[in-house]
Amino acid sequence: MSTARTAAPYRVALLGYGLAGAAFHAPLIAATPGLRLTAVVTANPERRAQLAAAHPDARPLDSPDQVFDRADQYDLVVIATPNRTHLPLARAALTAGLATVVDKPLTATAAEARSLCHLADTRGTLLTVFQNRRWDNDFRTVRRLIEDGALGRVHRFESRFERFRPKPKAGWRELADPAEAGGTLYDLGSHLVDQALTLFGPVSSVYAEIDVRRDGAVVDDDAFLALSHDSGVRSHLWTSATTPLSGPRMRVLGDTAGYVKFGLDPQEADLRAGRRPDTRIPWGAEDPTHYGTLGTDGAHTTIPTDLGDYPAFYAAMAHTLATGAPPPVDPRDSVTTLTILEAARHSAATGRTVAPD
Repeated sequence: MSTARTAAPYRVALLGYGLAGAAFHAPLIAATPGLRLTAVVTANPERRAQLAAAHPDARPLDSPDQVFDRADQYDLVVIATPNRTHLPLARAALTAGLATVVDKPLTATAAEARSLCHLADTRGTLLTVFQNRRWDNDFRTVRRLIEDGALGRVHRFESRFERFRPKPKAGWRELADPAEAGGTLYDLGSHLVDQALTLFGPVSSVYAEIDVRRDGAVVDDDAFLALSHDSGVRSHLWTSATTPLSGPRMRVLGDTAGYVKFGLDPQEADLRAGRRPDTRIPWGAEDPTHYGTLGTDGAHTTIPTDLGDYPAFYAAMAHTLATGAPPPVDPRDSVTTLTILEAARHSAATGRTVAPD
């Protein structure tokens, strides 16, 4: 597949300027050498005003068709719209011959995700997925510790994204229609499963407990997944909006040492607060009070957390556009993640451990 474009800066059209577009994609794109945020699709007057203040050089557009009909004016499309729209928008972008980034989850089903990968392959067009939490500080630290052999042979991986939001918020993520791909399993669960697969490889069986606990909620807000990897590692994953006291963000157990880490990577909070990677140095640094612990109960030490690095995703995208190198995330990884999430739903519905299809 040839993805190299003519020359930087590469022109980026961002579809959507809600939380994902405004807090994550737009500032990361704008901070990346070699990329230029050229246009943003949003018809919302308030969001247009926010766009004008934050990115005055980006042209506001009313409709994605204004991008697809003028595909020669852009080098990259970023889809940061509600999950329901990922499939049709990505199809349109790929059909127009535009390199495409889709926010996670790629689509609502694994079958839809496979169809997009097939379309991208058929047309020779770049497709990738924004799995930004591969560049979380805790994940990067755990990956380094495993690669360095600091834990010995890992046998259990525990990972949590837990929040306390006792009242459902308005919005598409709280809608019951499966086409919306709402609920915490597809939201934060997409990250948890992607991280586990990246660290420990294919999964042979899935057990899950998925619940709707909050009054008035109609989609899952509390989930637990147990994955058995072919490598012998077991991953235990939690995602919840109903947790008044959070557990450790990660706990990794090996045959010589363990690692425990509390607290969330600071990058999301910084981006939501309007801080940008090109103006805050070092970006992704964590307060030492949140550093994790490595060792055993009898002999352990606090170790600094690696820097978080969300900017690395779009830096890699600029490199891909310039050279034709593979993108930072293989879209087939997202197909596998969706297969695991679908197996989790089947397991929770039947009370059985199931093999992913």
